[in-house]
Amino acid sequence: MDPQTVQFTPAGAMPETAFASAVLAAAGRCAGDPSPILDALRAETGTPPLPGHGETAALWQLLASVAALDLTAARTLEPHLDAAAILDQAGVGWEPGIMWGVFAAEGPGARLDAVEGHDDGSWLLSGDKPWCSLAGSLDSAVITATVPDGRRAFALDLRQAGVVPVPGTWASHGLSGVPSGPVRFDDAVAHPVGETGWYLQREGFAWGSLAVASCWFGGAVGLFRSLHAAAGRRKPDQLALAWLGEADRLLASGASLLADAARSVDTGRVGWRQAHRVRGHIASLCERMLAICGQAMGPGPLAFDAEHARRVSDLQVYIRQHHAARDDAALGRLLVEDSGAGPAGGTCPW
Repeated sequence: MDPQTVQFTPAGAMPETAFASAVLAAAGRCAGDPSPILDALRAETGTPPLPGHGETAALWQLLASVAALDLTAARTLEPHLDAAAILDQAGVGWEPGIMWGVFAAEGPGARLDAVEGHDDGSWLLSGDKPWCSLAGSLDSAVITATVPDGRRAFALDLRQAGVVPVPGTWASHGLSGVPSGPVRFDDAVAHPVGETGWYLQREGFAWGSLAVASCWFGGAVGLFRSLHAAAGRRKPDQLALAWLGEADRLLASGASLLADAARSVDTGRVGWRQAHRVRGHIASLCERMLAICGQAMGPGPLAFDAEHARRVSDLQVYIRQHHAARDDAALGRLLVEDSGAGPAGGTCPW
């Protein structure tokens, strides 16, 4: 694999698979345009790599490596691989040559309802779904919808007449090549993936959240490479050295957390406490890396280096998938519940 890859540990080199080589080569051609990665994934003839089968670290290192090259490529690849994992966990077979997305976000004023449709077990989806990335460019999606007793996941063909992306709603300069606006559904035919509530309750939901964090981490690695290159173009002063050292320290800690989480996935020990810790740390790391690069390199790269400026803008949008203090509050709630804290106290995790 010619492009420089991301390794979480010195001993954890990423296997040189045909799939990894193809997506890395495509990512190197993206430059903010998802078309090369879309074409590469549609050309694949086998099952994509899956988490929880002993190679989770290699999978996340691939996502980070792609993101270090181009965040648009990673934002396109990650949900495709997430869909493959979801279908695998639900016992649904994989059909090569189809480009997948995952639409599971909720938003105010948008509601997607599912009702039982035909005798063949299909359902009909009607309503609006927000945050549907690349809906007009994909073939299929795993999507969550409201059913009488909760929320349920479905698989559907996005090319059918009852699926209409709402145009002109994506105004973002970050990830501009991955429009993530709403989609309107009108009796779109879909098929259940798991039982009601399964999508959110399965172990793989936490795994998927960490795959996204691996992409954020890769974006931070891309920033570090620019920072490192800038330090070599002229003799760095003490401040430049301090910023470079801090950036390296941040990445080392993030890589260690991701490597440990990958091992936990493969041994069936990962939970939401660990997932929230890792995601929160990686999001904070990215925020700090953005600040370091701005302080160390000044306005020049933002004004005249198209690749760096795009990476900064893309990463700023991408890490907003982390809910900041709200996710920390969710972690705090788990700490209280898991330790049995109450009027009589509880067991402190530290």
